[in-house]
Amino acid sequence: MATPNEPGSLSWRLSSHPMTLLSFLTFRISSLLVYLLGLFFTKNYILIFIITMLLLSMDFYHIKNIAGRRLVGLRWWNEVNPDTGDTKMVFESLDPATRPRDGDGRPVTNATDRRFFWLGLYAQPVLWVGLAIMAIFKVELIWLTLVAIALVLTITNTVAFSRCDKFSQASNLASSAMYSGGLARNLAGGMIGRLWNR
Repeated sequence: MATPNEPGSLSWRLSSHPMTLLSFLTFRISSLLVYLLGLFFTKNYILIFIITMLLLSMDFYHIKNIAGRRLVGLRWWNEVNPDTGDTKMVFESLDPATRPRDGDGRPVTNATDRRFFWLGLYAQPVLWVGLAIMAIFKVELIWLTLVAIALVLTITNTVAFSRCDKFSQASNLASSAMYSGGLARNLAGGMIGRLWNR
């Protein structure tokens, strides 16, 4: 079990890039929160659609161009051949052995950044799928269009970064973030504790 100050634990204070990490988490959470709060507290679909789309677009751009590069050393983009018009996806990944180091000799990306990145990257599409199921069961199909757009944007980034990850950071860190950090146990314990306290 990871202690709070151990490298790789889920504490943003251990990040090499705390501002990038906090903005990454803010963008990941804000679109979901605006959607959920709008779904339950207002029926103004157009306002919620516009705000959620802006947040999803900022999230997509930030992850693709800033957070992926700074937090895990990965990036991807599309190149278009001007002669044929064909598009090609380009994936870039830093080799962990040659990863740039800061002035103190520490790697520019660290285990905490990687764990937050991969956990956030894989968790958001799962949450949007849950919201899609909820929209279907509530028979509010107009909200399903927004969820479908959110799924396209989040899954695109997830698949692209997974393809960039030729050194298997995702498979190692996402699973260890859930279990060694005690995240799943803490969530389940808190939910069960609340049920018994009622």
